Amino acid sequence: MKKIFLSICLMSIIQTMQAQETVYPAAPQQGTIALTHATIHKGNGEIVEDGMVLFSNGKIIDVRKTAPVADAKVIDCTGKHIYPGLISAATNLGLNEIGAVRATRDEYELGSINPNVRSAIAYNTDSKIINTLKDNGILFANVIPNGGIISGSSSVMQLDAWNWEDAVYKMDGGIHFRMPYLARFSENDDPVKDAMKKIDDVRLFFRGAKAYMAEQRHEHTNLKFEAVRGLFSKQQTFFVHCELVKEMMVAVEFAKEFGFKTVIVGGSDSWKITDYLKENNIAIIVNQMHTLPNMQDDDVDLPYKLPYLLQQAGVSYCISDQDEQNRYRNLPFNAGVAAGYGLTKEQALQAITLNAAKILGIDDRTGSVEKGKDANIVVSNGDILDMKTSIITYAFIQGRQLTLDDKQKQLYEKYKHKYNIN
Repeated sequence: MKKIFLSICLMSIIQTMQAQETVYPAAPQQGTIALTHATIHKGNGEIVEDGMVLFSNGKIIDVRKTAPVADAKVIDCTGKHIYPGLISAATNLGLNEIGAVRATRDEYELGSINPNVRSAIAYNTDSKIINTLKDNGILFANVIPNGGIISGSSSVMQLDAWNWEDAVYKMDGGIHFRMPYLARFSENDDPVKDAMKKIDDVRLFFRGAKAYMAEQRHEHTNLKFEAVRGLFSKQQTFFVHCELVKEMMVAVEFAKEFGFKTVIVGGSDSWKITDYLKENNIAIIVNQMHTLPNMQDDDVDLPYKLPYLLQQAGVSYCISDQDEQNRYRNLPFNAGVAAGYGLTKEQALQAITLNAAKILGIDDRTGSVEKGKDANIVVSNGDILDMKTSIITYAFIQGRQLTLDDKQKQLYEKYKHKYNIN
């Protein structure tokens, strides 16, 4: 009976997950739209008071002070704030729906070196989590596979699409290396020795790939080597997931030996070697701020101050949110915490917009509200970095006005009638 009961519960969970809310991707933009009388936060540090954003055919055609405009649909944003669409630079969004249900997780692959695994083709546009992110102004996510030492390639996805082909904003932009932990906790074991063996295996793999690239013709195609071709041509970024100084120094060694454009994901100890990182042009994706520091002697608020320390040192960085407990939607509020620990509000905003776009290689198209870029825009009643005042009223991806609805809102509307909530 117990097995039957558990089977019924599991089937109920899966059926609930498969039931979709009636939220559809937006149609292409029609005509010209003007957002007027707003405070515009461009994302590059500039603010325009009583400003207007004009966009047509999915592109921003002007950002200026509010003035009369002909032949445009005018949306009055008096008292509101306009921001670039927020970018989550490191997430498994669309690959992991419910961690406890194996059937909803599509982020892992067997094996340790899998550069040919592509997150984009496993991305689930019907995920219930996606629409809750749009409600907080998050319009883009760099979707990362998991598992092994080399997990595969990540792609930047826009969060309003019918399928993964529609969602792709930048395909296979980076290869992800999950650095083995280089810390020894006792004298009785030596995990560092095993970790260095794994690192050497990865180094040998890339040396083999480099030799493969040097050949003019190949008798047989090596899919794993072909998958990292973009690293050697600098069309892809080498994302290294690590935290400690030793681990980051190994990442820099890889960058020097193979000429990779390298980004550290995590880097909680990066404040210790900022000069070294800046000298070697290494950027940091700060991926979890609501945590404890690595060492007992560190300041308890060190994770909150890390973006400020990187900003002061001139190290390229952005802020992300990989916390599966809040399902990634607290990205703007993580930046808000950083603003409370040293960053200015505009620097904190830039850490989740233009900085992230630069690190992901999409800053020519998005990341700021500027003429010529895609009309990826969010309108909020208040400060988007403040959980209390951030209420998103409009959102646009490439000029398409999004429906700001989700399963949670629909359940609220349904059950407030049952319990007579006004």
